[in-house]
Amino acid sequence: MTAVAPGPTAKAVDRIVIRFAGDSGDGMQLTGDRFTSEAATFGNDLATLPDFPAEIRAPQGTLPGVSSFQLHFADYDILTPGDRPDVLVAMNPAALKANIADLPAGSILIVNTDEFTKRNLAKVDYTSNPLEDQSLASYQVHQVAMASITRAALEPTGLSKRDAERAKNMFALGLLSWMYNRETVGTERFLREKFAKNPAIAEANILAFHTGWNYGETTESFAVTYLVAPAKLAAGTYRQINGNTALAYGIVAAGQCAKRPVFLGTYPITPASDVLHELAKHKNFDVTTFQAEDEIAGIGAALGASFGGALGVTSTSGPGIALKSETIGLAVMTEMPLVVLDIQRGGPSTGLPTKTEQADLLQAMFGRNGEAPVPIIAPRSPADCFQAALDATRIALTYRTPVLLLSDGYIANGSEPWLIPDIEDLPDLSVEFATEPNATDGSGEFWPYLRDPQTLARPWAVPGTPGLEHRIGGLEKADRTGNISYAPDNHDKMVRLRQAKVDGIDVPGAEVDDPSGNARALVLGWGSSFGPIGAACRRVRGLGMDIAHVHLRNLNPFPRNLGEVLSRYDKVVVPEMNLGQLVMLVRAKFLVDAVSYTKVAGLPFKAEELQDVFVDLVKGLDAA
Repeated sequence: MTAVAPGPTAKAVDRIVIRFAGDSGDGMQLTGDRFTSEAATFGNDLATLPDFPAEIRAPQGTLPGVSSFQLHFADYDILTPGDRPDVLVAMNPAALKANIADLPAGSILIVNTDEFTKRNLAKVDYTSNPLEDQSLASYQVHQVAMASITRAALEPTGLSKRDAERAKNMFALGLLSWMYNRETVGTERFLREKFAKNPAIAEANILAFHTGWNYGETTESFAVTYLVAPAKLAAGTYRQINGNTALAYGIVAAGQCAKRPVFLGTYPITPASDVLHELAKHKNFDVTTFQAEDEIAGIGAALGASFGGALGVTSTSGPGIALKSETIGLAVMTEMPLVVLDIQRGGPSTGLPTKTEQADLLQAMFGRNGEAPVPIIAPRSPADCFQAALDATRIALTYRTPVLLLSDGYIANGSEPWLIPDIEDLPDLSVEFATEPNATDGSGEFWPYLRDPQTLARPWAVPGTPGLEHRIGGLEKADRTGNISYAPDNHDKMVRLRQAKVDGIDVPGAEVDDPSGNARALVLGWGSSFGPIGAACRRVRGLGMDIAHVHLRNLNPFPRNLGEVLSRYDKVVVPEMNLGQLVMLVRAKFLVDAVSYTKVAGLPFKAEELQDVFVDLVKGLDAA
């Protein structure tokens, strides 16, 4: 689908960042997601950052109730949703006050004037109306009575004034779609499908959408429209995807590649619930979803499904990992495959349910009693979640171990184009189950802890297989036989075997992004910091400075070559959305005096702030 023919005043630009902001009831997430879909259909590269309050309905018109959606789309490969918006759409005074500090001078500000009443201004401590006191003089301000215009346009439909006004977000979408020469057909089809049970509401929203479009076309306020050409991406079929959907698709694909049924045992928790919602749609791929009464029951059911021969999966966020820790330890002890999805959020305790953080790494590493090593994988972006789910499943099935996958709220809710893989390129994850006794002493017994010499994995015997009866549980097992054992030497041996199994997992080597080969400083990152780090490194190199970047997918075990890579550089900096968890592990493991740069604000890094850190680091080395 192509954009509509631009007018004579269309200006070609290579990238744009738009932020829609309003009350949590104004439909900003829907508006942003709809514009994102059109950008994806058009072929732009894109990245998004939804930001919304945890409350179902925060007090209307207040700062805690502000919901926003930022979209960065471009005609080239981009890595982040953008540091600052080029266009801010503010639906009320609270949205303006919460976001105006991020808007650079000279940028476009579109304001819904209907909401700038004395009462609403007072709610956010505006002593004067910013639309009248010249405080916004440095911006291109467009004052639009969105609610009034929408109500007037929808009056012939017979909708109440309140229902008509609710469509003002579609007016805003129409106006922005006109500004950036987007098609209207896709949004019309979406609205008719979304409100299929209430065609009158669908047509009212479409009318509001066209009203916004026509306002841009006919008003003299907007002198220029903009064109962002399609990006030159690798050939293939793409779709827009967010991290939670990609995780769900990866789990479905993993089940098919392993030729095993998938069982998700879980309990709803923000921001992981959408994994459950998506997997529940795919029963046709032999996926069973079980919403348990609590976190402990969810993972217990998932581990039981693994014991029965299925691919057991559980999903949660940080507080749920705390509750699931004993059962994860049980999976370590019984050496059963289990995929644990941790969509990290701000903590501790209930913390910041809708905000992002990378603060569960040490919990993933050590958050169990006893020596209970668990492999850890962290996707770097929404689209990367698909492959990360496949990788986690491969490790779980091959090595008979629980695997923790650390996504986070930024990845989970953010969107980007995903190159859909060819089915024939997916890995073979099929499993060989034990089918007959394996004892080496001629007894004809089945030894459940007789290990594969290469992987140290124990055999997986499906219950009910004749002659393969064996004990299972949380007490220490005797080597080979699996009998309960309290022998000191046996416990020491089994602890070391379980650790050796995880240490021996085959993971790819660390890849170094060092274009010149002359860098003295290395940035080491993991998880969702990939985009901001990568964008900042591009900026630093654009200034004529050399800097290298390594991004870790496998956090336990580390890549085999990581120590050697770190030793090549004079200084290593580790940006993290925590207080320095990876840097602690790196310092302990490799005795490298890495520098920590941290942020725990509930929002991802901005490329500009990391650029400043990296420039100072490089200049310090050059001056030394």
